[in-house]
Amino acid sequence: MVGKMIAFEANGRESTGYLARPEGAGNGKGLIVLQEWWGLVPHIQDVAARFARMGYVALAPDLWDGKQTTDPDEASRLFMALDIDRAEKQIRGAIATLRAEGATGKVGVMGFCLGGQLAMYTACANAEEIGACVNFYGIHPAVHPAWRSLTAPVLGIFGERDPYVPPRVAKELDAAITAAGGSFEHHLYPADHGFFNETRPEVYAQEQADDAWRRVLGFFAKNL
Repeated sequence: MVGKMIAFEANGRESTGYLARPEGAGNGKGLIVLQEWWGLVPHIQDVAARFARMGYVALAPDLWDGKQTTDPDEASRLFMALDIDRAEKQIRGAIATLRAEGATGKVGVMGFCLGGQLAMYTACANAEEIGACVNFYGIHPAVHPAWRSLTAPVLGIFGERDPYVPPRVAKELDAAITAAGGSFEHHLYPADHGFFNETRPEVYAQEQADDAWRRVLGFFAKNL
């Protein structure tokens, strides 16, 4: 790990998150990493650290305020209890924190599952701040991005065997974003929901995850 937990202000309240910084000057760019429904678990912290090793300042805000779980029922309860407005304000505070940590220009946002849907919502709600968005199999029934406000290009990563976010979702997103004048690129892998998470051997697919990571790095390098 190359990071640490920090506290930062978000809409007048204290929030926490995992901040990973590159050694040396880095590339001057900032990234927000948004969690799955399990919470700010070590896997999400490791993703932020991987970005830091590539030169980015990366911050993963803790949307569950310290709660973590491996129980799908508890994760589902936290997922459905999401306060969307508060989460958006936490993410906005995280963006401001990246600025305070030296990030320049527009920042990137990437998320998984719950976080993937929130990443797209963030890109729409903070269009002046977000330069690129990556959605890994994003889903939340109450989170509805305002596509007409979207200015950042979006990269979508999906699994062909995903029972929660089936391939038709990628087609629907493509149609919605394109109709609103946005840019959407997506890739389907022969994999399950959560295939990027190496801590879940029941769904992890290393070859597909490695290829997706390559695409993500190229996407951010091109657009930030």
